[in-house]
Amino acid sequence: MATRHHGTHSGGRPGQQQLQRRLGVFDSTAIGLGSMLGAGVFVVFSPAAALAGPLLTVAVAVAGVIAYCNAVASAQLAAKYPASGGTYVYGRRQLGEWPGFIAGWGFVTGKTASCAAMALTFGHYVAPAYATPLAVAAVVVLTGVNLLGITRTALLTRILLAVVLATLVFVAVASLLGPHPEGAAAVTAAPAYPAALSAGGWGVLPAAGLMFFAFAGYARIATLGEEVKDPTRTIPRAILAALAGAFVIYLGLAALLQWHLPAQQLAGSTAPLLDAVAASRLNSGVPFVQAGAAAACLGALLALITGVGRTTLAMAREGDLPAPLARVGGAHTVPFVAELAVAAVVIVLLLSTNVITVVGFSSFGVLIYYAVSNAAAFTLEGRPWHAPRWLNVMGFLGCLVLALTLPPASVLGMAAVLAVGIAGRFLVLQLRRGSGK
Repeated sequence: MATRHHGTHSGGRPGQQQLQRRLGVFDSTAIGLGSMLGAGVFVVFSPAAALAGPLLTVAVAVAGVIAYCNAVASAQLAAKYPASGGTYVYGRRQLGEWPGFIAGWGFVTGKTASCAAMALTFGHYVAPAYATPLAVAAVVVLTGVNLLGITRTALLTRILLAVVLATLVFVAVASLLGPHPEGAAAVTAAPAYPAALSAGGWGVLPAAGLMFFAFAGYARIATLGEEVKDPTRTIPRAILAALAGAFVIYLGLAALLQWHLPAQQLAGSTAPLLDAVAASRLNSGVPFVQAGAAAACLGALLALITGVGRTTLAMAREGDLPAPLARVGGAHTVPFVAELAVAAVVIVLLLSTNVITVVGFSSFGVLIYYAVSNAAAFTLEGRPWHAPRWLNVMGFLGCLVLALTLPPASVLGMAAVLAVGIAGRFLVLQLRRGSGK
């Protein structure tokens, strides 16, 4: 039986089926932290180090500051509008339908690409020769977990998060123990990252943009707003707790990796945490790190499918996506049509596209999403002491700067996807007006 919601912001319209409030602070924080400590933590430090050079920790700090601004904005908005959909809902309510649509479309398209990237990364860690079939299998299995209900999602997320945290602790201990042999053999091949950009510190901003991609998981807490108990209290606490935990972990790992590995090896590695363990006294633990990375990919993929499904549900409720996607049902009251649709699109991407190339597109989409969050939060009245308006301004400008300093192909590619969505919605609205609907 669906839980009764209070007020006009509980999600959905009269007569629509509602989701149930089952998540507390601990589960919500675990989902957010599990999203942030996904596959990104196992790969993001190398390209960021190649761009930022010795200023890697500065890039982490810049990303953390922008993420904090966005987290405060998201916490304010989610407490006022505890409905599925996150910034899509906030943008519509505070700024109008078009800003909300841009945020929702950017999130759904960018994060759907991220789902495919996480699935493929899992496949490559487990068995590179069978990466695509394993990726498809992971999407099918985790979609099935989501269809069993949000409490099962939270339980599996907690288990995977524990595995990932244990892996990161092992990497940190290995890095501290050393020794630090000169010219240690790398476990992974070195790609051609543009290390020259680190000259003069100009690489800090694009490096921060990459690191921000790894921070962005706390949005998953807001997108689950309709399934959180006492959202006014739970959502802000869970968002800030998850962000604080991720920031401490990322900053510590960045400093340890820079201290432990030669600069060129760190900048050129495709798996820096594996290389850190391989260059230590605990090098027999490489398989453990590989298993931890696989668990991280599964955790990130699980949370991504959940968040994209809920935003798709919210957009369908408002008529910005086909109405059948708003159906909620089954024994566990989940948005099963949206979940299945997301899984189908991800599988198509896996079978037809080299999805690694679209991770940058996702970064751009996420930053646009949070720019709308900050703009929406700026318009709120009755602000708590820790959320002044200037923080929203800083977050908005920071998101735009980081988005525009991403590689040009990422900027142009995602801008084209956003343009297609805007044009499509405009045409649908014109057709509806013409038919008198």
